[in-house]
Amino acid sequence: MEIRLLGTGAADGIPTFYGDDEISRYARRYGGKDVRTRSSALLDGHIKIDLPPDSVHQLQRDKLRAADWTALIFTHGHDDHFARREIQYTLFPFTEQLFMPYIIYGNDRISAALPEAFPDWPIEVRQTFSFQSFNHLDYTITPIQARHKEDEDSQNLIFQREGKTFLYATDTGVWKQETFGFLQDYRLDLLVIECTDGLRKSTYEGHLDVEACAGVVEALRESKVLHDKSRVVTTHHSAKGLARHSDLERELGKYRIEPGFDGMVLRI
Repeated sequence: MEIRLLGTGAADGIPTFYGDDEISRYARRYGGKDVRTRSSALLDGHIKIDLPPDSVHQLQRDKLRAADWTALIFTHGHDDHFARREIQYTLFPFTEQLFMPYIIYGNDRISAALPEAFPDWPIEVRQTFSFQSFNHLDYTITPIQARHKEDEDSQNLIFQREGKTFLYATDTGVWKQETFGFLQDYRLDLLVIECTDGLRKSTYEGHLDVEACAGVVEALRESKVLHDKSRVVTTHHSAKGLARHSDLERELGKYRIEPGFDGMVLRI
């Protein structure tokens, strides 16, 4: 499997939309890996994970085509992951497509919001449920319950294909015991996990800072969910985390965790 991190920023991106904090000023001046668009990923060139407001820019930057997608899978309904109005540009009159060429998967919030937004459009939406696997082509996809929003079934996503297993875990705090218990039956080759709050101690249980992220990873290593060759990479970084990319490399490196960056390509 090939995973491309199209965006690795939190809701406000880096540099932030309006703020003039130190991390944003540094990113504006030096660019590179310190510039972060809102989080999303692409699996094997055709399974899109989340649709942030920066999606067109991400496709243009990496010379990709949404026309190659076979699926669009949402983790939850926050605006930085679910820019639902962008979906309209798939269909006529913006293209010659009369039917949605990819399947949309999402939780209860997503499944209700899309038909409401596009009541007369030919869009195939399939509802997903935490801890219930489904198949897309030759992939087995299993949502697990994130610890992020209590008013919807926020999900992290396990992808399995040809003996390889990848977990995309953005927008979650420390999982509840039910999720940790469920993961004991899996062996992950790659974990992409959020580290929204960076070097700033998190005050919200729905996100992780460096210390909490390292704690989750260590628990997975101790239980053998992560094996000796598993790779761990972070995403969903906020400027409020008070960390440049080099700071994250130094601090996360202590725990054998790599900070992700926009355009990063991972293969397992």
